Amino acid sequence: MILWYMIASIFGYLFGSINSSIILSLVIFKKDIRTFGSGNAGLTNTLRSFGKLAALIVLLGDILKGVLAVYLGMKFASYNGMLLGGLFCILGHNWPVYFKFKGGKGFLTSASVIMAIDWKIGLMIGLIAISIMAITRFVSLGSLVWAAILPLFVLYFGSYRGIDNNLFLIFSIVIAVLAIVRHKDNIIRLLKGTERKLGQKVKVN
Repeated sequence: MILWYMIASIFGYLFGSINSSIILSLVIFKKDIRTFGSGNAGLTNTLRSFGKLAALIVLLGDILKGVLAVYLGMKFASYNGMLLGGLFCILGHNWPVYFKFKGGKGFLTSASVIMAIDWKIGLMIGLIAISIMAITRFVSLGSLVWAAILPLFVLYFGSYRGIDNNLFLIFSIVIAVLAIVRHKDNIIRLLKGTERKLGQKVKVN
């Protein structure tokens, strides 16, 4: 099983490293998304820098890779493989091997991974995060709340699938910590009142 766990992890990481935001900006716009706005290679910065259509492509790409990583992890190594595939997909998104280990913050990929593993928990915390984003227009705030409440929901509801609840809880804590750490600059800007709201554009020369 150790071999299959390794395979699930490797495939998850390689899928996660396929950063649609970076690829889209380089191939279509001939620019690197990491040099604009917040410098983050993710959905929100793509929306601000290149518009709604580009953001939609990134949205679909990040969701697809998270779901595929979990699906293949399940095929390779059952429920533990799901967790490993999902975790390493997030690690790949944050630190992609194809792009000098400089990637995104992993919220959307994390959300898609959780949704693929347990759609009930994913849906509940997703709706809470989206509501916060809609009310405050701070995507980062919604992302941080999502990360903070994820372990609480996993602890309370457990998993409806055959996943060991203790492993699922540890998995959720690791994901939450990763998300919060990756949003450290956003936390500072939120506290200072300088965080950009959803809809604010970034000038692209």
